[in-house]
Amino acid sequence: MGEIMLIRHGETEWSANGRHTSYTDLDLTADGERQARALRALLAGRRFTRVLSSPRTRALRTAQLAGLTVDDTDPDMAEWHYGEYEGRTTADIQSDRPAWNIWTDGFPGGESPAEVGRRLDRVLDRAAPLLEHGDVAVVGHGHSLRVLGARWIGLPPAGGGLLRLDTATVSVLGHEHGRRVIQRWNQSTPPPPVLDATAGRH
Repeated sequence: MGEIMLIRHGETEWSANGRHTSYTDLDLTADGERQARALRALLAGRRFTRVLSSPRTRALRTAQLAGLTVDDTDPDMAEWHYGEYEGRTTADIQSDRPAWNIWTDGFPGGESPAEVGRRLDRVLDRAAPLLEHGDVAVVGHGHSLRVLGARWIGLPPAGGGLLRLDTATVSVLGHEHGRRVIQRWNQSTPPPPVLDATAGRH
């Protein structure tokens, strides 16, 4: 039985600033492109029976730079729809709604936790049968992949709030004794080495 490898896209300008980004189609920053290339080290030796991606540019570009060939894009793998809160930070939203919590309240004009959960259940329903043939890669976004991880192990969508997920990270969903488990979560690539300007001086 194969595993599902979740790959969060590299940094964008808005992710670096903590701004909620769903339907806004941003490119990766220069750092985001470096992060995406560095994912090759985490993917080395893996052969995927299928590579699925969100249709957003930041996900597709990450897949490309990581050395993956995307087989299919699916709107169900897009980020949680933030509705009226698109582009706003959590602190900004809570200045208007102090008790607001994404994991329980969702977004006005966007998706509720139950709605995004149903959408990502469809992704799992699509990916799970493919595991009989090998590993599956899913390239997507922070909040939606957190919900996907929660749903894989039987938690409600709000369980994703317990699963921090940084940009350009890899997580692995698999099985143990027939049960669905999280094999690995939020694995990042090592930072680039810091060059010592004094090295080699006499």
